[in-house]
Amino acid sequence: MMNPPQTDLTVFAALPQAARDARTVTTRVLFAWELSHLTETAILLVSELITNALAHAGGVIDPPDDLSELLGKVATVMLCISRRELLVVEVWDQSPIPPAIRAAPDDAESGRGLELVDVLSKEWGCNVLATGGKIVWFALETESV
Repeated sequence: MMNPPQTDLTVFAALPQAARDARTVTTRVLFAWELSHLTETAILLVSELITNALAHAGGVIDPPDDLSELLGKVATVMLCISRRELLVVEVWDQSPIPPAIRAAPDDAESGRGLELVDVLSKEWGCNVLATGGKIVWFALETESV
């Protein structure tokens, strides 16, 4: 029997803790949907996409202690997790520039995020929106191997 479509949408302030919070949301959603076997891969890929979105969203690198000072002044990023035949995870940010896989030197400490997304997901892509920003997404098979 096929599960009904399920969707979870969360909006985050583009602050450094958004990646941690997105991993927490993803873990909770997958547990609730009985897809815990996807958690390790999903949170790794969510971390990559959210981190990239934060870098392009114009977020605050060093937020003040009193976050109320930022009210209405901070960009946002969105995480949408959907389940149909596949688990689809989408991350929106306000930059219209699509991501690109780049060759990182062997000793580089960053630059391999999209390579991971490419290797670990069933498929992935980017949709640049006419209304502004972009959605970078990946899909995972929901059946355990």
